[in-house]
Amino acid sequence: CIRDSFRPLSAAARRAQSDRAMLVRRGVQRLMMAQALSVLPEMPLSSGRRADLVCLSAKGEVSIVEIKTSIADFRVDRKWPDYRLHCDQLFFATHPDVPLDIFPQDCGLILSDGYGAEILRDAPLHRMPPATRKALTLRFATLAANRLLQAEWAANPYMTGSRDDLVAVSYTHL
Repeated sequence: CIRDSFRPLSAAARRAQSDRAMLVRRGVQRLMMAQALSVLPEMPLSSGRRADLVCLSAKGEVSIVEIKTSIADFRVDRKWPDYRLHCDQLFFATHPDVPLDIFPQDCGLILSDGYGAEILRDAPLHRMPPATRKALTLRFATLAANRLLQAEWAANPYMTGSRDDLVAVSYTHL
């Protein structure tokens, strides 16, 4: 029943959907990296929306990949048309248990099994205005640099200590 597809998900169902989304995401990330694209997950956009994956090519072309893990997930989400303002190409990505005919024909379609992915339908190209491209590229670069720095700090506790902590550590290792 269509009405049933709009019921709120239980905590267990949300967790399972989130796990499936992470598997789809991993497969798509592997595909995009194999195509020499830089990929950022969970990127905030200037509209206040958040894109599941933003991919940047060496030519500066931007694609957004919206991940959908169920029919209900697709039906309740009406924000995806806004993503067209922030990319040159818009794709949906899903897994084999979701019927592919629910996705709009004017968007690209990617099928992921968690280990890899395949583009089943390429997305039409809708070039962004130059000012939008520049702003989005700068946002992409800034977010990527900040995440890299945070990852470095998380991996190296000496990077996040105070000066006094570092001096104390250096004296204990003499």
